[in-house]
Amino acid sequence: MLKIGVGPSSSHTLGPWRAAQRWIEELKIAKQFENVAEVYVDLYGSLSLTGKGHATDLASVLGLCGYDPVTIPVESITTEINFIKTNKKLVLNGEKAIAFQIEENVVFHKKFLDFHPNGMTFRAVLQNGTKTSSTFYSIGGGFVVKKERKSAKLKKEQFNSFPFPIEKASELLVHCKAEKKKISEIVLENERSLRSDAEIDAGLKAIWQVMLESMYVGCHTEGILPGGLNVTRRAFHTHQSLIGDAAYTTPDEWIEAIRNTEVKFRQILKWVTCFALAVNEVNASLGRVVTAPTNGSAGVIPAVMMYYMVIENHNANFNHVKQFMLVAGEIGSLFKKGATISAAMGGCQAEIGVSSAMAAGALTELMGGTPEQVQMASEIAMEHHLGLTCDPIGGLVQIPCIERNAMGAIKAINAAEMALDGDATKAKVPLDKVIETMWETAKDMSSRYKETSEGGLAVRVNMSDC
Repeated sequence: MLKIGVGPSSSHTLGPWRAAQRWIEELKIAKQFENVAEVYVDLYGSLSLTGKGHATDLASVLGLCGYDPVTIPVESITTEINFIKTNKKLVLNGEKAIAFQIEENVVFHKKFLDFHPNGMTFRAVLQNGTKTSSTFYSIGGGFVVKKERKSAKLKKEQFNSFPFPIEKASELLVHCKAEKKKISEIVLENERSLRSDAEIDAGLKAIWQVMLESMYVGCHTEGILPGGLNVTRRAFHTHQSLIGDAAYTTPDEWIEAIRNTEVKFRQILKWVTCFALAVNEVNASLGRVVTAPTNGSAGVIPAVMMYYMVIENHNANFNHVKQFMLVAGEIGSLFKKGATISAAMGGCQAEIGVSSAMAAGALTELMGGTPEQVQMASEIAMEHHLGLTCDPIGGLVQIPCIERNAMGAIKAINAAEMALDGDATKAKVPLDKVIETMWETAKDMSSRYKETSEGGLAVRVNMSDC
């Protein structure tokens, strides 16, 4: 659920990037790679309608070039794309130079493929004239599948091998009660069936480091976001007004500087807002962030975690981060299994709504909440995002996306406080029911409000108005 990648979108940027890498692997397995003469990328549905604003074409090309979104120096992306445009060629997987023009070889088709709104086909013409192609679907959060789902059986076997298989929130509670464990402890046992404690810690530390750095970079970068909307970065000036003349040189020192800053009551909301805005301003500028569960909602979880570290518990350390991420990841997976985390399938409720639910539940456990209160907090957070549409102006992950992360973080904290003050045994709406409701709402929602920029703010506000 938590993946390191490049902005601005997990489904429209990270997914196509990964799909391109997988296609290269297919060509090599079929022993066709060395004979490739031409390459084309066909983008369909939402990937086509908002692909330009989400850099889908550029992400696909970078994947074809063999770059990895986790390790590519983000400052080199513009240079690489300009090289391809100028020389009208790319080096396939860093090994084989072929003629390529982004404007001609990447084709935007407005029609939708049947399986999922985010469809893409990679085509190659071999030196003997033979043609080959492969179709992928970006289902949200950077996850990429093929229609036939050849790995489904293996994944089912892995699921059944977990000490605590979980499909629904109610099953999670049963395990917690039977084992007398917290949600994070149940999730950790499942993770241990896949990898060692050292690998788990290393992975979570890397994830938190990227989250922290994205907040740090966003808070220390001013200017205008790319894309044509002329959106001014706000985190920089908000941060300046809050941090004062505190001295620090690294993100970790920054945390201590904030802890030592006198935070008045009304500034708490400003700090949380600042953290969330910072992450998504980095995301909007093709920076490195963590899908949580998507890039468009990447700011909620780090903002709430940072809130806990600098406001609620000044002694918080990696163990608290680990606990938070384990709970958040499990809540997110419940929504992915029972509904969707793709805005192209469910609107923004599937992104900001899910991220807010993940953060609310995770914060509740850190604050001493029971498993029942954790689920209550997640339910409250999602309940107040139901029906939220995805209508990005200009197809860019900027308006209203960036501000929505701040709102989602605030709602998560509020939901956690209400759950901690409430009697979870008397909760009227179980988490499973709100997940089912979100999915039903998603299916009823018009496609105009599902990341197509064909409805809502996207058609009421023109690029020229900005």
